[in-house]
Amino acid sequence: MRVVLDTNILCSALITPGGLPDRLYRAWREKRFVLISCDEQFEEFRRVTRYPRLKPFIEPASAGAMLNELRRLAVTVTKLPSVDRSRDPADNFLLAMAQAGDADALVTGDKHDLLSLGEFGKTRMLTTRQLLQLIGGEKSARRKRGGVRPRRPSGGPTRSK
Repeated sequence: MRVVLDTNILCSALITPGGLPDRLYRAWREKRFVLISCDEQFEEFRRVTRYPRLKPFIEPASAGAMLNELRRLAVTVTKLPSVDRSRDPADNFLLAMAQAGDADALVTGDKHDLLSLGEFGKTRMLTTRQLLQLIGGEKSARRKRGGVRPRRPSGGPTRSK
């Protein structure tokens, strides 16, 4: 499966170790999917991780290590087509990257712009949780935490054995 991760997912992986975005990033490192990126995303990532409001949450060395890893291991597309589909023009390069990289999915937390598209060409817009479920990452993450049991509905009668 070929996947584009929105820059917000990459930043979230740094901010919340062990969270869903971090698990997705680790799944890529375990070669569970192919990551598509581009120079425009590398630049956006570098810029965003230096925002004053994010500095308290992102270690510069961790951001630098992630950026180097992305540059070294992701499939980098170079010639992006012109795309004008997102309500947020700043997100159009992600759609262009998905198109140029023949991506099956674009993973984002952007509910109002990208997720609301549903799909773009052959690329499905997915949440982090949705892609983890598709690649089996959610099940293994739950097993590592000791399992998650469904809650019993409240207010109903209980049976004793």
